[in-house]
Amino acid sequence: MLQQVAILGSTGSIGTQALKIIQQFPDRFSVCALATGSNITLLEEQIRNFKPEIVSVFNEDQAVTLRRRVADLPVKVLTGAKGLVELSAWPGVDVVIVAVVGFSGVMPTLSAIRAGKKVALANKETLVVAGEIVMAEARRHNTVILPIDSEHSAIFQCFHAGGSGELKRVILTASGGPFLGKKREELAAVTPEQALRHPNWRMGPRISIDSATLMNKGFEVIEACRLFALETSQVQVVIHPESIVHSMVEFIDGSIVAQLGLPDMLLPIQYALSYPQRWPNPFPRFDWDRNHTLHFYPAAKGEYPCLDLAYQALQVGGTLPAVLNGADEIAVRSFLEGRITLMQIPALLAEVMSRHEVIQHPSLEDIVEADCWARKETERII
Repeated sequence: MLQQVAILGSTGSIGTQALKIIQQFPDRFSVCALATGSNITLLEEQIRNFKPEIVSVFNEDQAVTLRRRVADLPVKVLTGAKGLVELSAWPGVDVVIVAVVGFSGVMPTLSAIRAGKKVALANKETLVVAGEIVMAEARRHNTVILPIDSEHSAIFQCFHAGGSGELKRVILTASGGPFLGKKREELAAVTPEQALRHPNWRMGPRISIDSATLMNKGFEVIEACRLFALETSQVQVVIHPESIVHSMVEFIDGSIVAQLGLPDMLLPIQYALSYPQRWPNPFPRFDWDRNHTLHFYPAAKGEYPCLDLAYQALQVGGTLPAVLNGADEIAVRSFLEGRITLMQIPALLAEVMSRHEVIQHPSLEDIVEADCWARKETERII
């Protein structure tokens, strides 16, 4: 039986790789729905190739143009935030891959959960800003959330080695980004072009900058705690420049189970789609005949201020993680526009967090308001 797949963010890195996997397994998957922000040129190509029933374009003007371009095809074109929400709950869809960037992933993820869809989640901000609400809804609707992030997919896979009461801690690995080993004075004049050059992964602009500051790893700490119901003290970050060990799980007997693989998102995407099975594929393999050396270094407190801020936001909880995420989106955009330096990002985030009056156990409306406030406050400070 074919699984009907919806991909939110089909023109981005995760979305295009997910479509490659679907092409590898035409007897298992069919594309039912696709969504993009504004890249209608690639979306039109995907529509003609995969024949979805419905698509969504966030930009309304681009949606109008796309409707005209695909008038010869039986495809429905939605638009805006409402379009994403409607598409994620579309009748007949079995699996929703959430690969949109930022806060925009929250509402469609909740929509998919409430509609009883299996969710393959590549949008970490959803669990960062609204993790308690999202996971509570998943339990209420008996919905499976499968992680696509390589680190969380690794944790998920390692968990199979022990029982739920046998876990001691989770060890998240971080490459250290393009500036590993650089001193702070060397980072003062870093350009956006330099920060976008990740040594191991090809990613979008925001996640690339967040990887350079280790903010991305901080968000992954929050995501891991929400997704796997962990305490803050149970998640440790280590620097692993080669990005071969994607994460590890330590059990109460001292055993550590690690998941290894090449730095390639195809495998975690496929595992989220194939779970609980594993399927053969033609993807590149790790070559054990070569002389490999793997390195691990502590992510010392105080050395990576953005990572420290994420731990702080997680410890305080409430609306503070949403504020951190909203402020970071504006800070990263401002750095890419040349308005602030890379080294100003953590100081800016810390200032916004210090000005926020935290609401504990927030409603979704509280989270949306906190996100809006953080963005405006960050812009005001800049």
